[in-house]
Amino acid sequence: MSEIRDRYDVVIVGAGLAGLTLCRHLLLYTDKTVLLLDKWTNPPRHGGQKYGESLVQCAGYYLSKVLDLQEHLLNHHYLKYNLRFHWPTPGLENRAIEDYSVSYARSLSNIATFQLDRNVLEEHLLEVNRQNPRCCFLGGARNAAVDLGDNGDSHTVRFEGGEVSARWVVDATGRSKMLARQLGLSEPNPIRHGSTFFWVDGLIDIEKLTARSHKEAIFDRKRRMTGHFPACLATNHFCAEGQWLWVIPLHHKTSIGLVYDPRVVNPDTVSNTRKLIDYICRAWPVFAADLPHRKVLDEGRFPDFSYDCRQTISNRRWALVGEAGRFSDPLYSPGSDLIAIYNTLVVDAIETEDQAALDKKCLLAEQIQRVMYESYVPSYSVSYDCLGDQEAFTMKYSWELSVYFCFYVLPIVNNLFANQEFMPAFLRRYGILGPVNANIQRLLSAYFQWKKAQPVPTYPEPNLLEFYDMHPLRDAEKLFYEVGLEPRAAVDVVDRHVDRLQDFARYIIAHIHSAVLGNPAVMKNASFVKSLRLRHTVFDPDRMCEAYEKHAGCTEIFEWNLNPHVLERFVNQPKTEEVGA
Repeated sequence: MSEIRDRYDVVIVGAGLAGLTLCRHLLLYTDKTVLLLDKWTNPPRHGGQKYGESLVQCAGYYLSKVLDLQEHLLNHHYLKYNLRFHWPTPGLENRAIEDYSVSYARSLSNIATFQLDRNVLEEHLLEVNRQNPRCCFLGGARNAAVDLGDNGDSHTVRFEGGEVSARWVVDATGRSKMLARQLGLSEPNPIRHGSTFFWVDGLIDIEKLTARSHKEAIFDRKRRMTGHFPACLATNHFCAEGQWLWVIPLHHKTSIGLVYDPRVVNPDTVSNTRKLIDYICRAWPVFAADLPHRKVLDEGRFPDFSYDCRQTISNRRWALVGEAGRFSDPLYSPGSDLIAIYNTLVVDAIETEDQAALDKKCLLAEQIQRVMYESYVPSYSVSYDCLGDQEAFTMKYSWELSVYFCFYVLPIVNNLFANQEFMPAFLRRYGILGPVNANIQRLLSAYFQWKKAQPVPTYPEPNLLEFYDMHPLRDAEKLFYEVGLEPRAAVDVVDRHVDRLQDFARYIIAHIHSAVLGNPAVMKNASFVKSLRLRHTVFDPDRMCEAYEKHAGCTEIFEWNLNPHVLERFVNQPKTEEVGA
């Protein structure tokens, strides 16, 4: 560690995940000097266990490849086995894992993702950053504030015990939001969800929450569908309307948390760990025999965790990264992804000395950051209720993951997020999908609410549904291998995938019509399918019936470029009692 200087190229305030990764990024790819400040003397072990453990592909690639942390990740964290979603099966006791219906991806992601012990990772990042002579860490720097310079002047960063000047200042203070508060940048968003979470001692292996013998479990014929990889290594989501429970494995402990819409779950019933454990055991009885007997190691709660920010990067040479700027919702683990994208754009700006070029880059960077954040918002604010139904959620997740693989993963594996040639064309393509996505989210929510009012269907056994049976998602996964692309070639790849996504949207709309009308022939009627509007679909069963009747005489079969039968099991099923009757 070097001695503290009077001036640095970059001062990063906050030594959490966002600040530490930005520091690592700068040290690896630039010649900048960096001062890393934190209010705690010895982060990250100052205040217990850190939340935010699950990585998906963008963050996995960024940490393992861009920041060259693969060896540490493999040695100290679990390799993640995708995301899995579980629902209690009507008519079964659901006290054993084999009673639950599951949607899953059987194949391991070729871009490695991990279940992070945040404390362990951040301790490692701090250590390797401090080994670089261009980095200085100063702990115990409380009450930090910034005097922003004008007209190219340096900024002054003040804290208890001293001050330094810097060409760039980056706020990575998390929910303290140092700069956002100082500059009045904080804004609300439409997402009003809460979360209560805790950690217990030992590994909760969901495959052992079973009524079967060990032999019966390992030789279960259903493994033909689900495979043999340890299911406990997935981020397992146990779902219900407007809520989901995460179960994440860490070395020697398990992270558990409920995220909920307070319109569906009374926050008072899950306001502490004891109450939450009782709630979990009622909602998902598979945990009743195990969870109450586990030692609780730590706990936390956010009654309302989501927020926006008016601006996160400026040509005056300041920026906000991580939770210091915006936070949406943890359902698809987007927090670390946005750190990866924001850090990439911030590093590119920091390297830009010409003011005119910096002006242009900051405008585009702010647009990129806002678009990437706001694209998540409808998924969390409009159709969160779909978590209560396997069919509706499988369509929702497959659609959103197909979008994600193209518009998040493809640019990061090709180092294109800061490319001034690629990104404007990319954003125009992304804009094409905005109205389509808004329509899909509204339609899925309306479909769920309609299903909720119908008699509950019965199935002879739990539904096991492989996400990659949704062919557009399988095609989207192939984008992982489209690497080394020049900007024009990358735009061509995006164009082809946008066409596939529009076909996928048409399929979702057609399937919902087929399910509501109880008529599988809807999916084959070429005249009707071609008439569907991707940007505006009115969910009204009577009007849907009338619309189809206009095309009922068509004999032309619509030729899908996907498997139109994957969700047929949910159409025309025998019904039992009304929900809540």
